[in-house]
Amino acid sequence: MSAFDNASASFAGARHDHGACVRGALATAARLCAARGARLTPLRRRVLELVWRGHAPGSHAPGSHAPASHAPIGAYDLLARLSDGKRAAAPPTVYRALEFLLAQGLIHRIESLNAYVGCMNPEGHPEGAHGGQFLICSDCGAAAEVHDPRVDAAVARRAEELGFAVRRKTIEVEGVCPPCQRRQEPGQEPGQEPGRGR
Repeated sequence: MSAFDNASASFAGARHDHGACVRGALATAARLCAARGARLTPLRRRVLELVWRGHAPGSHAPGSHAPASHAPIGAYDLLARLSDGKRAAAPPTVYRALEFLLAQGLIHRIESLNAYVGCMNPEGHPEGAHGGQFLICSDCGAAAEVHDPRVDAAVARRAEELGFAVRRKTIEVEGVCPPCQRRQEPGQEPGQEPGRGR
């Protein structure tokens, strides 16, 4: 599998057409599920769409670039968005949909945030090898999925040397994305609030 990343899309801010990402992800999901004989029900499709939409603009801290895209979203946020005002969606319903989407390789779970993000390359993962490498901005919450097979190979090689049976490979790296770095004051450390000294 070749290396890929979506960092340029995840950290592009207003220059990025996230609607195109969402439409492409839904079309790919429909095609993959049909080919696999898996049912992408309307509820599962809606949960996938909400995962791909991530946090709504303005849901981040004041002054952040508040991306409307590529930001992980938690199960309870999904639950709130699924509720139509007349009736609330039940938590088991959301969790079952998330389990299906994970099993199909259409989303990833970001363990450190207890949240979910759409998979940028669901066709590129061999069966049973749906791991990920993620760059997560601690300032705005944007997450970029990157994949470098050399990293996977190094982890697999070292695990084999130690006799360790790998069940899942997810690497999460926390830092500050380029748009958040550009907004920092001169001399301000990455991740430090503006106007605060060292």
